[in-house]
Amino acid sequence: MNAFYQFQFYFFSLLAIASALLFVTRKNPVPAALWLVNVMFALAGLYVMLDAPFVGTIQVLVYAGAIMVTFVFVVMLLNLGKTEISDIRSLGSRLGSGFVGLGLLANLLLALRQRIDVPEFSPPTDNVVEPVAALLFTDYLVAFELTSLVLLVAVIGAVLLAKKRVTA
Repeated sequence: MNAFYQFQFYFFSLLAIASALLFVTRKNPVPAALWLVNVMFALAGLYVMLDAPFVGTIQVLVYAGAIMVTFVFVVMLLNLGKTEISDIRSLGSRLGSGFVGLGLLANLLLALRQRIDVPEFSPPTDNVVEPVAALLFTDYLVAFELTSLVLLVAVIGAVLLAKKRVTA
């Protein structure tokens, strides 16, 4: 295992662990959700390193994209979060951002030092998406559609439960 790969692994692992710890320690749900998105991106990086680019892409598109955006939308719609942005301006956040920036800079310097040759892109010979899509949209189509319906009902239910009743 070369030093570049090892550095990447530790960088994404520490980023995922630190973001997960920040996720569970936030009192405000909006910054907590954003830290969870950061965890999803770090996990996607680890999946790509493990030669599972499809899983990494799905991690970003489905979890960090769709589910977390829906979660943040519902939290903001219900006005559960505070209006102040104190998490961004704290000293710990600035130090954490500095460490992540230093990690990215070290990553770049390590890549330049080792002069890693990036191989030419060649399309994969095995189509990994087609079998999954074929099963998802044939055999499991009803379950797929029911899942989307359950998510829609959950969002509507959350909005109706939190809707402030107008007394006249």
